[in-house]
Amino acid sequence: MTTSAPVTQDVMTIPRKLPESDKINLVGLTRDAMRTVLIENGTPEKQAKMRVGQIWQWIYQWGKRDFAEMTNLSKAYRADLAEKFVIQIPEVVSKLVSEDGTRKYLVRIAGGHEVEVVYIPEDDRGTLCISSQVGCTLTCSFCHTGTQKLVRNLTAGEIVGQVMMARDDLDEWPVPGAPKDETRLLSNIVLMGMGEPLYNFENVRDAMKIAMDPEGISLSRRRITLSTSGVVPEIARTAEEIGCLLAISFHATTDETRDVLVPINKRWNIEELLAALASYPKVSNSERITFEYVMLDGVNDTDEDAHRLIEHIKRHNIPAKINLIPFNEWPGSPYKRSSNNRIRAFANIIYQAGYASPIRKTRGDDIMAACGQLKSATERARKSRKQIEAEAGLSSS
Repeated sequence: MTTSAPVTQDVMTIPRKLPESDKINLVGLTRDAMRTVLIENGTPEKQAKMRVGQIWQWIYQWGKRDFAEMTNLSKAYRADLAEKFVIQIPEVVSKLVSEDGTRKYLVRIAGGHEVEVVYIPEDDRGTLCISSQVGCTLTCSFCHTGTQKLVRNLTAGEIVGQVMMARDDLDEWPVPGAPKDETRLLSNIVLMGMGEPLYNFENVRDAMKIAMDPEGISLSRRRITLSTSGVVPEIARTAEEIGCLLAISFHATTDETRDVLVPINKRWNIEELLAALASYPKVSNSERITFEYVMLDGVNDTDEDAHRLIEHIKRHNIPAKINLIPFNEWPGSPYKRSSNNRIRAFANIIYQAGYASPIRKTRGDDIMAACGQLKSATERARKSRKQIEAEAGLSSS
């Protein structure tokens, strides 16, 4: 297999509508950053830490967007805050609900750009799949999102704002003074939407720190999974600075095939990636690394591939779970889904070797919300199958 696909896309910044307000948005600021802006805008330094704690709880624990509702602050201080600050999250443009209950949101961020967010309800959890970039830095040839050029990174506020938006839609903000309800409709976050999270590390880190803060949204780090295509230098930082669970978009067992499917492999190959993963659980004390493996007919789904995958994981002694993902076809895709029998045979080889090998149930594919299908509605142009195959190095010409 040969490939001419680039490792990264050129960044295209296309602001269509700049924010009109000159007020500072408090959403997405770390506690330290919020303290700094409050002091710079007139809050006495001695009171600043207390004020941060109060405002933080109103925003992230109770979901309030209006300073007037922050009743443990004086009226004069609330009025002062309202003059200088806003509490702003991405705006929902549209919502589609699948037959299986999956919800796909198109949300608008500053500059008029749009990203997609997916909520997946299950019996024992509710998972929100959030985006970290508009478009994607990478050009994974099987991924619909990857056919859209990167526009820009999302800010920390735009990332955690997706969580807040979903809690709004699910009506899940607790009421001050009401009995505590431990049931969570939104119990898990996966950074598996549009973009490569580790190419936007600082914003992703700050957003997830806010989501994990015990005085706010208060999600355990074990309820957050970050999925990367293999940005090796940032994997250790993820363990140290976020400590969440890690999923790796693996998808191939030889460099020759992975170079085509996940072109970042040409920068950090399988061996370099596995070496980085081997030390991750020790640092972050996480349980297992999830290997995501999309099943592509005749490309990466042989018995030999399954045995090679096991050999890679065992050689590096990586605690692992292998998530097998039936390929979700999209218009112009150059690949086909492996047959159910082939997927089951592949899964059985992995299971017999002692590793969990769940076959992911496809959710939301009737609304193009399934894995690899996310693509902003702002990017309407459909490439032809020949164009995509040529860019992925799959065409015979």
